[in-house]
Amino acid sequence: MTSRTCLSVILAAGEGTRMKSALPKVLHPIAGLPIVAHVAKAVRDTGGNDIALVVGRGADAVQAAVQSVVSNVSTYEQTERLGTGHAVLAARDAIARGYDDILVVFGDTPLIESAALEQARARLVGGADVVVMGFRPADPAGYGRLIEKDGKLLAIREDKDASETEKQIGFCNAGFMALRGDNALQLLDKITNKNAKGEYYLTDVVEIANALGKSVIAIEIAVDNVIGINTRVELAEAEAIWQNRKRRAMMLAGVTLQAPETVFFAHDTLIEADVILEPNIVFGPGVSIATGAVIHAFSHVEGAKVGPGAMVGPYARLRPGADLAAKAKVGNFVEVKNARIGAGAKVNHLTYLGDATVGADANIGAGAITCNYDGYNKWRTEIGAGAFIGSNSSLVAPVSVGDNAYVASGSVITENVPADALALGRAHQVTKEGRATQLRARYIALKQAKKAE
Repeated sequence: MTSRTCLSVILAAGEGTRMKSALPKVLHPIAGLPIVAHVAKAVRDTGGNDIALVVGRGADAVQAAVQSVVSNVSTYEQTERLGTGHAVLAARDAIARGYDDILVVFGDTPLIESAALEQARARLVGGADVVVMGFRPADPAGYGRLIEKDGKLLAIREDKDASETEKQIGFCNAGFMALRGDNALQLLDKITNKNAKGEYYLTDVVEIANALGKSVIAIEIAVDNVIGINTRVELAEAEAIWQNRKRRAMMLAGVTLQAPETVFFAHDTLIEADVILEPNIVFGPGVSIATGAVIHAFSHVEGAKVGPGAMVGPYARLRPGADLAAKAKVGNFVEVKNARIGAGAKVNHLTYLGDATVGADANIGAGAITCNYDGYNKWRTEIGAGAFIGSNSSLVAPVSVGDNAYVASGSVITENVPADALALGRAHQVTKEGRATQLRARYIALKQAKKAE
């Protein structure tokens, strides 16, 4: 397909009132990516890098979502809702530029796969003028039927207009269409609104093309490709299908998912082979995990890089900017944000590291934290290779701890610690013999007095 030019017309002007949301329907996310951006990715992956985006409400935001995955986007506003044919012709100027192939897709169908679109374009290469994509639902009631004869598509019959014989047809219209670019406008301009609703239907192109002696065919695509999003229920159903696709692809690529149904990926999650994912893990956008790493149960990872052989969790949180080198360990109830954890370093439990660098083979004790925020600005903490940070220590940034230095447990460190030094930032311990007995007696008496009241 790389030798053929292609324009993809994405229809994204629907109001989406059934979503009951201030956010335009096509901007609701699946796997962390707006619905319409999923569609844009699919057409991009067919080799069609030119997009004509037909928009309505929230036009600027919808355009920005599409441009996050494809740069060459022309936007056209559909000011009136007069049917799918009218919506496609809103992009007349783009179609008129001249392309080998025109794809028409819908901005609310995030599960459309590039392979299905490539199949349609391949039939254009084979000589078809119009290719309609169809599917076979379990129950065809309510869908337009594809009327075929001798391998040709004769018409698309709406359910309400279909005869009893035609209603027995299980092959239904998915809505997606591919047209030869050199006669696309000729066909589209012949669509009229002479129907009960007074709208311009893209489906009329089939009979128009047949009347002109053009080649019109239908191809079958998988049912899940066709799912459109109109409600929050359908949004959740589409998310589930997307996640199942991704889980299967991950496992086939060599990633172990111990309980696949409990692991949730983002649209851009990258995981190499021989990574082990335990149950109940959530990945936000921007994650890459190298081979041999283990992500233990109940961890949340977003915007993070995990090196080869590293270990995360259980119950760990890696926030954007977390970067774990080879064989680093971030254990249970540890949060890492905008911090580099060096090779072999250990942050085993109950720790917060923000805006920090931890050197190779350093050890961060339980309860240690970097105090990176002064209420107005963020500051960095530098911890050298081989350093040992005792439990329950607070490192008040900006501050550095040198290579192989020790910080005593319970310290508050406000000044730089040189390499190989020992730093103690805590009050001197005072022990008073017998005082515990006196305190108990006092507290018991106080409790009894309160009960007496």
